[in-house]
Amino acid sequence: MRRFAAFVSLFIICVGTIVAQSGYPYTQVPFTSVKITPNTFWGDRIKAAREVTIPLAFSKCESEHRYKNFEMAAYTLQHPGHPGLQTPEWNVARFMGFSFDDTDVYKTIEGASYVLQTYPDAKLKAYIDSVLDVVAAAQEPDGYLYTARTINPQHPHGWAANKRWAAEEHASHELYNLGHMVDAACAHYQATGSTKFLDIAKRYADCVVKEVGPNAGQACVVPGHQIAEMALARLYVLTGEKKYLDEAKFLLDYRGKTEHKDVYSQSDKPVVDQTEAWGHAVRAGYMYAGMADVAALLGDSSYIKAIDTIYENIVSKKYYLTGGVGARHGGEAFGADYELPNLTAYNETCAAISMVYLFERMFLLHGDAKYIDCLERVISGMSVDGGKFFYPNPLSSDGRYRFNADGTMTRQPWFGCACCPSNLCRFIPSMPGYIYGVRDNALYVNLFASNTATIKIGGKDVTLEETTNYPWDEDITIKILQNKAKTFDMMIRIPGWVQNKVVPSDLYAYSDDIFATYNITVNGQSVDSELENGYFVINRNWKKGDIVRIHFDMPVREVVASPRVTDDRGRVAVERGPLVYCAEWADNGDIDPHHLLLSRHPQFDVQPAYAIENKEADGSPFHVTAITAKAQEASIADDGRLAVKDVTVRLIPYYAWNHRGAGKMDVWLARSLSGLED
Repeated sequence: MRRFAAFVSLFIICVGTIVAQSGYPYTQVPFTSVKITPNTFWGDRIKAAREVTIPLAFSKCESEHRYKNFEMAAYTLQHPGHPGLQTPEWNVARFMGFSFDDTDVYKTIEGASYVLQTYPDAKLKAYIDSVLDVVAAAQEPDGYLYTARTINPQHPHGWAANKRWAAEEHASHELYNLGHMVDAACAHYQATGSTKFLDIAKRYADCVVKEVGPNAGQACVVPGHQIAEMALARLYVLTGEKKYLDEAKFLLDYRGKTEHKDVYSQSDKPVVDQTEAWGHAVRAGYMYAGMADVAALLGDSSYIKAIDTIYENIVSKKYYLTGGVGARHGGEAFGADYELPNLTAYNETCAAISMVYLFERMFLLHGDAKYIDCLERVISGMSVDGGKFFYPNPLSSDGRYRFNADGTMTRQPWFGCACCPSNLCRFIPSMPGYIYGVRDNALYVNLFASNTATIKIGGKDVTLEETTNYPWDEDITIKILQNKAKTFDMMIRIPGWVQNKVVPSDLYAYSDDIFATYNITVNGQSVDSELENGYFVINRNWKKGDIVRIHFDMPVREVVASPRVTDDRGRVAVERGPLVYCAEWADNGDIDPHHLLLSRHPQFDVQPAYAIENKEADGSPFHVTAITAKAQEASIADDGRLAVKDVTVRLIPYYAWNHRGAGKMDVWLARSLSGLED
C-alpha cells in the first residue's frame, strides 16, 4: 500500500498536476465557491452579461475578423511561404485594426468561463472548445502565439515588427496578448477543470520565459502595455511554477532600465522609485496590480513601499468620486494632483476595472477594509441590459461627444478598439470572486450581495447564505447552512460611508451633520465589537442555523471635494449608501441640470422602485432608488438679469444614466452661484 501511495505521489508530480497555492497574507475566495442569487442587483448584472454582453462579444469576434485572424495565422503555419503572403489580401494592416485584437477573443472566453460556473451550459462550453481549437491552430511550434505577426511574418501589423519582441516596448502588444490569454486560461481551467486553454497559455508563457529576460540571447524588453505581470503572477499561484512569478518580477524590475523610457507607459524610472500615478491610466492600473502581486507573493519591502505610496497618491489626489481614474483625454492618462475635471473627464472603463484589480490585491496584501471601500463603487461602463457601453465616463455631460460616430454622448453597441466591452465581458461575471476573503481562521465578508457560498476556513468547509437587497436596502442577513470549521472569526466590513468616510483620504468629505449608525445581531441578540481595520469581528463556535443580521443606516449624504479640486468648488455631490447620484435631463422635465442650485440644507426624499425606461434598448423599464429634493434653477431673464425659480430635482444612481438618449447630466451640483457653469 505504501508503494502504491508513493507511486501515486510520484505520478502526480511527473504529470504536472495543477497545484493551487496562495502566498498572499489574505486569500481571495474563488468565484467557483460563490453562487450569486438570481433576480438580485448583481444577479441581474451577471444575467445581462450572460444573455447579452458575452453573446454579443462572441458575435463580434466572428463579424469583426477576430477568429479569421487565427485561421489565417494557422494557414501560414501549415503553408509556410505560401503565395498569398505577397498579395494585398494578406497584408495584415488591411484587416486587423489593432495588434491586440486577439485579446477580444481571450477576454470573452474569460467572461464566459465565469458565467459557466454560475450557469452550467453544455452548449456554451462546447462553443468555447471550438474557439480554442481555432486559437490552438495558430500557435507556433515553440508556443509563440501572436497572429499580428504570424499571419505574414515579413509584413506584420504596422505596430509589430518582423522580429519577435522588437516592437514590444512601443506598440506590438505581444506581452499584452499573453497577459489576457493567461488570465482567460486560468479562469477557464478554474471553471471547467479542463486544461485545454491552460496548456495553450502555458506554452506561450514558457516561450516568453525562454526568450524575454536579462540574459544573453534573450530580448531584454518590458511590456509596452502592462498586464502580463499580474497574469503571470496568477499563473504562478495556480500552478506553483515559480518561473512565472520570476518572469513577472523581471518585467517589473527592468522597467525604466531598458532603452525605451516613457512616462506614458510608466517606463521612465524603475517601479520602486515611482511615487505617483502618471501616464496611461489602464497601463498604470494593470502595472500597479502586478506590483501588488509581487509585493504580496514575495514580501518584497521595496515593492510594498512603492505600491503603498502610489495607492495613497491615487485615492488622495487622482480618484473620482464615481470610482474612475484618468482625467485626461490626451494619452487616456492620469492628470496632475487634484486635476479632476467633470465635463472633460476621460475615466476609461478599462481604467476603472484596473483599479478593482489593484484594490483587491491591496486588500490581499494588507487586509484593510478601506481598499474594499474603493472597490465597491459600481462600474458605470455597461448599460443595464448589457448591450451598450461607455469608453469614457464623464461626471458631467452636455449631450455631445465628438469621438462617437453620431457626435453625441451615448453608450455605443461596440467600438473599433473594443477593449472596454470585452473587458466588461470578463469583469462583471467575475464579481462573485470579490465577495469574501479568508486568512487563517477568519472569514472576511467584503461585499454585500445575495449568494450562497462554500468556503474553506482552516481547511474545512463552511457553507453560508447571504440575503440582501443591497445597495437599495440597509439590511443583510447571513445564515450558516453548514460548518465543519466550528469556531472562527466572521469579519464583517463596516463600509466607510457608514463611518462618515467618503473615501480613505481627505479628497472628499461629507458636508452634512448626519452620522450613520449600524447594528449587528446574532440569533436576535445584539453583539459588540471594536473594529479591526474596518471590520466588525464576531468570534464564536458557529452552528448550523445561526443567523447574523446586519443593519446599516442609509441616509442621503452630501459630499464636497477638497478645495484643491478647482472643478468642484462651490458644488456638492449626493450619495446614498455606496451609490453616487446624478441629475439627468430625462428625469427633470425642462430643468437644466447645469443650472441647478442645491440649498445648504436640502430635504431629500427617497423614492424606491423608480422606473427608468431603457430607450437605448427595447424600452423595457428597470428600477432604481431615486432621490428628490427641493432646489432652484438659475437662468437669464428677458431683461438680462439673473432669475431664480424653485424646482424639484430628481436624482438617479450615476451608473444608470444615459439609457434614454443624449442630454445634460451632472454629478456635482452647484450650491452657490459661484459653482454654476457659464
